[in-house]
Amino acid sequence: MHRSSLLRLGRITKVWSRSQAPRIESCRGYATESSQSHHDLYDVVCVGGGPAGLSLLAGLRASPVTSRLKVALIEGQDIQSSQAKFDISAPFSNRCSSLTPTSVSHLKEIGAWSSVEEKRVQPYQEMQVWDGVSGASINFDWASPAQGIIQPPDSTGTIAYMIENNNLTRALSQRLTSFEDITLFSPARVDSINLGEDLHDFNMQSWPIVTLNSGQKLAARLLIGADGANSPVRNFAGMVSRGWDYNRHGVVATLAMNDAGWGGEEHKIAYQRFLPTGPIALLPLPGNAASLVWSTTPERATRLKGLKAEDFVAMVNAAFRLDPVELTYLHSLEEGQVKEVNWRESQHSADEMRIPKRVTAVQPGTVANFPLKMRHADTYTGERVALIGDAAHTIHPLAGQGLNQGQGDAASLVRAIKAAVEHGADIGSQEALDAYNRDRWAANNLLLGVVDKLHKLYQFESGPIVPLRSFGLSAVNRLPALKKFLMKSATGAA
Repeated sequence: MHRSSLLRLGRITKVWSRSQAPRIESCRGYATESSQSHHDLYDVVCVGGGPAGLSLLAGLRASPVTSRLKVALIEGQDIQSSQAKFDISAPFSNRCSSLTPTSVSHLKEIGAWSSVEEKRVQPYQEMQVWDGVSGASINFDWASPAQGIIQPPDSTGTIAYMIENNNLTRALSQRLTSFEDITLFSPARVDSINLGEDLHDFNMQSWPIVTLNSGQKLAARLLIGADGANSPVRNFAGMVSRGWDYNRHGVVATLAMNDAGWGGEEHKIAYQRFLPTGPIALLPLPGNAASLVWSTTPERATRLKGLKAEDFVAMVNAAFRLDPVELTYLHSLEEGQVKEVNWRESQHSADEMRIPKRVTAVQPGTVANFPLKMRHADTYTGERVALIGDAAHTIHPLAGQGLNQGQGDAASLVRAIKAAVEHGADIGSQEALDAYNRDRWAANNLLLGVVDKLHKLYQFESGPIVPLRSFGLSAVNRLPALKKFLMKSATGAA
């Protein structure tokens, strides 16, 4: 069944009817209607002030075509307070993301990148990835002649940019609040979402009516859910989200390394090792700092979080150097990992050219864990409703693409709304939103599937799968054309 047809099923048949949708040519002039309906009427109401929602509204405001739309943002956190709390001299946050050059280009286009604290952003130009069981590896580096690439998507040869989430959110918030005529409800909570009614002279039966905890009601010509994995907007629209939990937790922390160079001040390297319980990644931050993302079982995540700082550091170093059997034993210890790791490492000779420099410390208070899951909505759009970011999809962090998917969603939805305005169409109609659904659903579904299969493929610790995946990884490493395609996909240029 076509995805756009899914919204005709079940309860949704009572809710979304194109014949009920009011056709309004003007994007402005809602004052009279508001006084009649006791609602504040908006062209676009976005629920959720994370990177995806902020990027979408900033994109609408930055385009001359859509800049006059009446828009509102509803966010549970105090946006202004969050901006003030960002301290450029503070230690790095443990909530960091990897932005592709394509996402950065989008942020520059909407005028948000100029507000980013670039001294706290770290580009990296190389990735070392290897199998923790067989040792098979692949290297991604635009500068390497083996890649067979003359010109990378980014002129600096950058694969991605490591950035703190609060740095990005602050920059987007500043860009958004720099525009005039934008309404912010922050902090505010959505109490309910219902459909409008026929007011005789103005049919609002298909319009979502958002009621805030203050009692205020907002009528949306287009309601956008950028409100996370448990999206109330998605639930209101009856959109089905399918997927599964991985029975894995992501452990994050901010670390200090014993070498600020990471391969050279102008050439930084990210490292990822696939272990049977999940991948561990070490990503560079400015100076000698690093961001850790370690996917493992809930039991091991709890044990890691409870370790003393020195034992935690020893476990991170061991995860890049020792074999999975030894790691299993180390995870069984309640303490004393430092001594055990030192002895075991003395019995091994690791390839120091492929593994990261040693971790020397963990920043206090930064070790945290969260459950990993995969979710994907059957469709991103309905009559007068669209989903973006985590409200539409949730991905395993092994590829670091979650934030980039949200930025891609925002850019695509802005293009769809812009096209509708240019052609005098109703921006909330299913016809106007179909272009966004076609553009993003298939692309995100492909990426979700690839990442999910990779996670499952590397769970095998023995058997015929191990040599087969090792052969495949080594083969890809020797095929410049295929590596070029994978790198362009990872950087968002494909």
